[in-house]
Amino acid sequence: MKKLILFVLTITASQIFAQDMRQNAFSSLFSDQKASRVGDAITILVVESTQASNDAETSAGRSSNLGLTGQLNTGKTTTPSVDLSAGTTNDFKGSGSTANNGSISTKISATVDSVLANGNLVVDGSRKIVINGQEQLVSIKGIVRPADIASDNSVLSYNISEAQIIFKGDGMINNVQSPGWLTKFLHWIF
Repeated sequence: MKKLILFVLTITASQIFAQDMRQNAFSSLFSDQKASRVGDAITILVVESTQASNDAETSAGRSSNLGLTGQLNTGKTTTPSVDLSAGTTNDFKGSGSTANNGSISTKISATVDSVLANGNLVVDGSRKIVINGQEQLVSIKGIVRPADIASDNSVLSYNISEAQIIFKGDGMINNVQSPGWLTKFLHWIF
């Protein structure tokens, strides 16, 4: 009877505390675990550098001239001569140049928001750092291919498609650098 009760308890306990084999099918004993399901964490290495420049130059010119000269001679007397001349000139020169450089390098931990039908992962993450009242917020969102995830469960930012990388700063330095309300008003008028 004791053996029967022990057998029933063993069967019941194995049913209660059973492991789902599908849950462990994604992990391997011999490789690192990579993000693959909703809620998994992934490290994004943000390494972005942008450089853009644009130069433009325009030159146009137009010139026209009209002249009329006349003289009338009758014998030995010369009548006064008539001289008429007209001219116009129109010149334009314009040039412009723009340059923009930017660079950011940081690590952000993100989570998988959803898994697309083709297996790609939609990731979203942000990091907020506050130092002496100066706040910096870095957020990133985009689509990651599982093949681009490294063995340490990290992905480089330039491998994220449809990436939205936002870098914001707020605090004393930002307030000092922005123009005041009177300056903004005067720029708006003029």
